[in-house]
Amino acid sequence: MGLFGTKKTEPMLPLDGVDAVLADLDGVVYQGPTAIPYAVDALSRVASEGLRTGFITNNASRTDAQVAEHLSSFGLTVAPEDVVTSPQAAMRILVTLIDPGATVLVVGGIGLVSEVEKAGFVVTRSASDRPAAVVQGFAPEVGWTQLAEASFALHDPAVHWVATNTDWTIPVAGGIAPGNGTLVSAVHTAVGRLPVVAGKPEAPIFEVALARFGAENAAFIGDRLDTDTLGAKRAGLRAIHVLTGIDRAKQVLAAPAGSRPDFILADLRQLFDPYPATVTSKDGSETSVGASVVRMKGHVVRVVKTGDSPTDLVRAGSAAIWNSGLSIHALDVDPALYS
Repeated sequence: MGLFGTKKTEPMLPLDGVDAVLADLDGVVYQGPTAIPYAVDALSRVASEGLRTGFITNNASRTDAQVAEHLSSFGLTVAPEDVVTSPQAAMRILVTLIDPGATVLVVGGIGLVSEVEKAGFVVTRSASDRPAAVVQGFAPEVGWTQLAEASFALHDPAVHWVATNTDWTIPVAGGIAPGNGTLVSAVHTAVGRLPVVAGKPEAPIFEVALARFGAENAAFIGDRLDTDTLGAKRAGLRAIHVLTGIDRAKQVLAAPAGSRPDFILADLRQLFDPYPATVTSKDGSETSVGASVVRMKGHVVRVVKTGDSPTDLVRAGSAAIWNSGLSIHALDVDPALYS
């Protein structure tokens, strides 16, 4: 294949050398009220093989106990301490910023309120209580009144502002809805300043997980490149992207440096399959994974052989594009790679 020989990466298992597996929830384990096919069986097998298994969520609307109960309803064995939430990460930050027992204005629901109280702070909903900090997280009931109170408090530059996360969207049963990032943006527009962010892709939420599970070589499974993959890479974790959630083939092909996963899976069954080698011709013109072959000539990317695995085709196309050093916007990409 190609010219002047080939360069090959050796196959391995996605979980080789891993001492803990951390998984996102929405788009990885479930979509709304429904478990994603094969996810529960695969994650149960991970745990049965002796790997510490944890779950990380940016969604601040529920407590760790509520999340654990939800996951257990699918047949997983999950305790509250197996769940790391963005409010827990926010508390990791907040305790370094304000005095013990200080008053905190909470924008959010029970998932955030419970962690603020467990951290020993006094919860308020009113700026007139002169809070030392504002903590903001998503909850369906958040509305103008809470956002306004946060804005009133944050006009004082001495008041700290911590956001659980800044996801622009959140997947729910009815589809994709505005996430906490849109609510944070509303407050930002009113006050002209930005919060410290605790959740993915920032480090605190991963630091909480690694410390809790005693992990040194963890893998993180996600479905979003801008939060899951970027955060995992920043934290030094192995980044596994599964094509069951927000970001599908088209987004993976276009992933910028820093948001490119180490492994691309169609579903979580492939955690236990040997990951096929990527073979690149010496002149760099052709890339193959399994029986899938992609050729790149200049700015033109074309499928040479589809092969028998759509996932291998995405892997080959991604490797070709990523290794080119060119922006996806400058390329003529064969639609067969992502359709």
